[in-house]
Amino acid sequence: MKFIATTLALIVAQAAAFTVPAINHHATALDSSTSPYDAPAATSSLNIWDKSIPIKVQGGALKTWSFTNPPMERVQVSMRTDGRPLESMLELWEGPDNTPQKIGIYIEEGSMRPFTAVIETPRPGQNAIAIYNTGYLEFPLDACVEADNGDGASVLGSAPEKLAGMSIPKLIQGGSLNTYPFAPSVESVQVLLRTDGRPLNARVELLQGPSNNKQVMEVYTEDGLERPFFAVIETPGVGNVIRVVNKAPVEFPLTAHVEPYLVEAGSADTIADSWENGEGSSFLLSPPM
Repeated sequence: MKFIATTLALIVAQAAAFTVPAINHHATALDSSTSPYDAPAATSSLNIWDKSIPIKVQGGALKTWSFTNPPMERVQVSMRTDGRPLESMLELWEGPDNTPQKIGIYIEEGSMRPFTAVIETPRPGQNAIAIYNTGYLEFPLDACVEADNGDGASVLGSAPEKLAGMSIPKLIQGGSLNTYPFAPSVESVQVLLRTDGRPLNARVELLQGPSNNKQVMEVYTEDGLERPFFAVIETPGVGNVIRVVNKAPVEFPLTAHVEPYLVEAGSADTIADSWENGEGSSFLLSPPM
């Protein structure tokens, strides 16, 4: 009996020596409903990251935002990643089976160049924004969507109208293109495309060097006057060129406003053109006139 008791005690001691320690679970990015990104959003974009909780859209997933407020005039949409590529399809839904605007988006690096656009919703009714992450499962994105009801409380104001009033448009015929090079001091660029009421079918590219697309947006709008395309494109680094391609037939020209949005403080471009500098927010963030 004493031998058996001694043997059992030895077995228990050996088992305790090889017991696997308890694993403490630490929260990861997948455990959080908010964005884990430490890098702040670019100053030049219409910054809603600080006032809205971003929604994570996994690769291959679809997320929608519905708006039933009739006075809503426009919606700001922002998307970013943690540094991975961003591929998505942005759609405006107005009622069942009605998609008056679509934007296909590709960004090489979604943290350095987040997507920011303003979607016009001039007609009252059931409006919805749909974001489909067309990338792989390993490439999630964060999205923020905020509505503006036209009362001046939103930072959006009337950004497209302001840009149209302060710049001279360039007419781009169907099937042709135009390029806009920018100095290194320009930190971001604003783009406004519109038509006289005819459909708008265009491609907007950010190039940095020959045939080096950093960002591509395929834009379709069934009415380019009611729903013009407006976006802010981040342009870090040197050699940035915006290329606008009118993909429509020759009967469907468009007008393009492409101007600096945020310029580095103290640069010659800021002094010459009276653009906002990097120490403050751009004119789109100023109170509406």
